[in-house]
Amino acid sequence: MSRTRPRVVVLDYGSGNLRSARRALERVGAEVEVGSDPAAVLAADGLVVPGVGAYAAAMAGLRAVDGPRLVTQRLAAGRPVLGICVGLQVMFDRGVEHGTQTPGLGRWPGVVERLDAPVLPHMGWNTVSAPAGSPLFAGVAGERFYFVHSYAVRRWSPRGPAPGTKALVTWSEHSEPFVAAVEDGVLMATQFHPEKSGDAGAVLLAHWLETLR
Repeated sequence: MSRTRPRVVVLDYGSGNLRSARRALERVGAEVEVGSDPAAVLAADGLVVPGVGAYAAAMAGLRAVDGPRLVTQRLAAGRPVLGICVGLQVMFDRGVEHGTQTPGLGRWPGVVERLDAPVLPHMGWNTVSAPAGSPLFAGVAGERFYFVHSYAVRRWSPRGPAPGTKALVTWSEHSEPFVAAVEDGVLMATQFHPEKSGDAGAVLLAHWLETLR
């Protein structure tokens, strides 16, 4: 008997590579809807929060579609969420751009700030350093993934382990180390774009879909 394809909503809040994310997820076996209807977002097997551009604009877009409440409600119910690029960044405490601080969703401790690097944005393929036992990076920890960003989380200082979980943090480097991915129970996110990362990105997305079944 064939298994039903997992149903995924890619959240449309005015920021993100929606079509690329949709195609990549469909390619690895998901049934995908792009939108922001609250009922669909809450009912889906998985929610993807994409994002490109400025942190403050992304948070404004999320608030406009009630994104903070929807993400919080899904996580409280144990429903998986995957953030991509700025979709990772907004999961942290706050972002700092041009001297302005914008509160994030506060799911993880940390500040999104400009990388201290001579060349920005950090654009192109880069390796990552994934922890042992990572579900997302199983079999692809040594591969390269596609990044395009100037801001990142440069320091990870956990507040303390959440009940029954321990976040797995993957790092990359562009003149200095930065957080490349976090796996924390049903909340996972990547700073790079798996939908633009070829076969390695497809494997990672397939691993995420497996967590939905």
